[in-house]
Amino acid sequence: MSKRYTITAALPYTNGPIHIGHLAGVYVPADIFARYQRLKNNDVAFICGSDEHGVAISIKAKKEGTTPQAIIDKYHAIIKQSFADFGISFDNYSRTSAPIHHQTASDFFKKLYEQGDFIEEISEQLYDEEAHQFLADRFVIGTCPKCGNPEAYGDQCERCGSSLNATDLIDPKSSITGSKPTLKATKHWFLPLNRYQEFLEKWILEGHKSDWKPNVYGQVKSWLDDELKPRAVTRDLDWGIPVPVEGAEGKVLYVWFDAPIGYISSTKEWAEREGKDWRPYWQDKNTELVHFIGKDNIVFHCIIFPAMLKAEGSYILPTNVPANEFLNLEGNKLSTSKNWAVWLHEYLQDFPNQQDVLRYALTANAPETKDNDFTWKDFQARNNNELVAIFGNFINRVAVLTQKYYEGVIPAAGEFNDIDTETLRQITELTEKIEQSLERYRFREAQQELMNMARLGNKYLADEEPWKLIKTDPERVKTVMYVALQIATALAVASEPFLPFTSEKLKRMLQLGAITWEDLKTNATELLKAGHRIGTAELLFEKIEDAVIEKQLQRLENTKLANQQEAQANAEVTVAPQKELISYDDFAKMDIRIGTILEAEKMPKADKLLILKVDTGIDQRTIVSGIAQSFAPEEIIGKKVTVLVNLAPRKLRGVESQGMILMVENSEGKYTFINPDTEGIANGTEVK
Repeated sequence: MSKRYTITAALPYTNGPIHIGHLAGVYVPADIFARYQRLKNNDVAFICGSDEHGVAISIKAKKEGTTPQAIIDKYHAIIKQSFADFGISFDNYSRTSAPIHHQTASDFFKKLYEQGDFIEEISEQLYDEEAHQFLADRFVIGTCPKCGNPEAYGDQCERCGSSLNATDLIDPKSSITGSKPTLKATKHWFLPLNRYQEFLEKWILEGHKSDWKPNVYGQVKSWLDDELKPRAVTRDLDWGIPVPVEGAEGKVLYVWFDAPIGYISSTKEWAEREGKDWRPYWQDKNTELVHFIGKDNIVFHCIIFPAMLKAEGSYILPTNVPANEFLNLEGNKLSTSKNWAVWLHEYLQDFPNQQDVLRYALTANAPETKDNDFTWKDFQARNNNELVAIFGNFINRVAVLTQKYYEGVIPAAGEFNDIDTETLRQITELTEKIEQSLERYRFREAQQELMNMARLGNKYLADEEPWKLIKTDPERVKTVMYVALQIATALAVASEPFLPFTSEKLKRMLQLGAITWEDLKTNATELLKAGHRIGTAELLFEKIEDAVIEKQLQRLENTKLANQQEAQANAEVTVAPQKELISYDDFAKMDIRIGTILEAEKMPKADKLLILKVDTGIDQRTIVSGIAQSFAPEEIIGKKVTVLVNLAPRKLRGVESQGMILMVENSEGKYTFINPDTEGIANGTEVK
């Protein structure tokens, strides 16, 4: 029985092009899943669009001396075309600047407003006196109160992943003028997430513990364990969707309120174009709603958006949110600002007609359970040693021999022996394994089973050796080639979710008609009938030479050198200005002591945090420090450190931190200890 799926892929910000991190984390797995469901004849709406209202857009426009509209028009066109050229099979790719989205988001807000679901509150928000505007989200930078990152944004710390409010930041600065902001009263509307705490705990912690990915479930549980708090859904900005109620002049909807509604408005746009009703895709309880996102968006898709949908009352909730971890590039974190990326539109220029090679390499190394690394050497090896040597080699042998022996006409098989029967059975078995992996969102594992199907074909031909048998037993060769052609046909169909361009080419080569996923499971002995004529043989893949890869590596090396030179120049000429004067009494309030680290361990499911036990001379206490990427736990045990001991305790991921280790951070984000000559100085000695 056919099922209905609404499949969404995270809306990309239109402040830059798409890179391989976006592809590996979100768009390739989402496309694989959508194509697979279509192959099963399910009703699929695969939805996406450009996110065009973030503060990042306004910042980009200010930097480039242009307008937000010009920025979004430029990057929306680049992103949409790149997705199309790469074969991402969206049913609709919209944009949040579209009138249908403005209307949908406004109506959504008004319904919650009229139902009394918001809290109206006048509070003090950061304000830039020089720029004459409130500082929302990424217009303010400061120190994260949870991990000490000095470059945290007003909505999120990218080092520890914590979601923040701008007023949470320590020593905040305006990213517009660099000045220290003041506090100014303003009115905003808040979604009281705490009202949905019990509902979310029951829905996720009880209902999805076994079927959601551990990284998703774990992060959501951590949020719920810390207890949810009201979150503002409006901002003081001049770029975005105006808040559609009286008394809200100069305010827009918070981007993380309006962006996920973009999935709904994009579905409406698609349905209107196709003459469909959009409602079943969002309001029928039998529809499976699946969000594909990166791990940095888990809280928005698993807590905030579901709370919004629950409050509205007529929408279904996601069945699954299979978020991936992050992809690194040649051992370093992908960075748009540092140009440390492989941009999709540039890849398509450098590797024309090789979309599937990148799809294959990204899926083979997908960051499904942990951060993974893309390297150009691995990309080359995946192509040459797997796609060319295994998949392409088998198809080429089958097509060439069929043309040579039978002028392209499928021969009638004789009686199957045990090897033939077992080989045909394995087609069905491998198809079922691919299916099982895809249903569990294990795309890397599913693609490996696809390649095992090609390996099955190569082994069968190598064992049967039709090129030798043709001289002694031509009747047997007919059966061998018939079986090999069934494998080739199965590959043409099963590869479509993973390698769509290759699948299309292979289907054209084999002159295939309509063959479904179910056929591979139930009719593997007769996918291609005797007497069917195939087309001319052509190579599916080409070997990638060393010189091509060296060119890409040199490009990255040039980028690294440029970044180093810029960092050095900044280090030489840029010194943070002196902070405002304080009295001795202010300084005297800080109790700074010499201590020793007794124990150190990594915080579970947190890449950047260490849990330390520190002897401060006063006591032995727990301190959580964001230094895991600078030190291994074992190398700092016994280390003398400088500790601020009277900092108010804070809970970080459920662990209470009772102080702060004082550190110095270099231009590359690595920490070193503030560690004067402390030989002979006892723990607990005050630093004055």
